[in-house]
Amino acid sequence: MNRIAVLILLSFITVSGIAQADGWSVFAKTKFDAKYNEKAAEYFLFPTFSTDLKTQVGKQFELEGYYLPIDVEGNAYIILSKFPYSQCFFCGGAGPESIAEVYFKEKTPSFEPDQFIRIKGKLKLNDSDLEHGNFILEEAVLVK
Repeated sequence: MNRIAVLILLSFITVSGIAQADGWSVFAKTKFDAKYNEKAAEYFLFPTFSTDLKTQVGKQFELEGYYLPIDVEGNAYIILSKFPYSQCFFCGGAGPESIAEVYFKEKTPSFEPDQFIRIKGKLKLNDSDLEHGNFILEEAVLVK
């Protein structure tokens, strides 16, 4: 009886680990609708986040991807992309669900363009501030 309980517990931990390991697939469940912004006088994609994603807000969330050399004023944060620069959201090759803003807990490390990294931080979602991305990791640390 104890052996079955341990196997069930291990399978739950494994399934949870897999879901957490691929945060991009959770982001991909986000629906985007084009809405007109009068202040900017153009259309923008606004997200509707999945229930699964909303339950992760404020929790530790892991992502691995490519560092994009986007010039951010003051180096306050970096952009992490599911895809390398040549295929990223800014180059027209992917959607907004494929990038995240990352704010490090301590000094922002230096990276090479397209360097593949793994980070962990607290998830924050943004559905209204056009100055920032939809997916934000705060208090992040470099895992590898």
